Amino acid sequence: MTTETPRWFTSSYSDNGGACVSVATNLAGPLGVVPVRDSKNLSGPVLCFPVGAFASFVAGVKTEEFGKV
Repeated sequence: MTTETPRWFTSSYSDNGGACVSVATNLAGPLGVVPVRDSKNLSGPVLCFPVGAFASFVAGVKTEEFGKV
């Protein structure tokens, strides 16, 4: 059992007026999940995505699969 806590970070590309998320990739290895939270609500809910699902999402964003932002 791991007692590791999330180490949150927000992308340096997130200079868009606060509509950002924070992720904690340090849990990908030990727990197999990537926690995600609203960067404006640090004590709010956290969604944990399986590593594969999060990696697929990031790949889709990079290739503009979901549209251009």
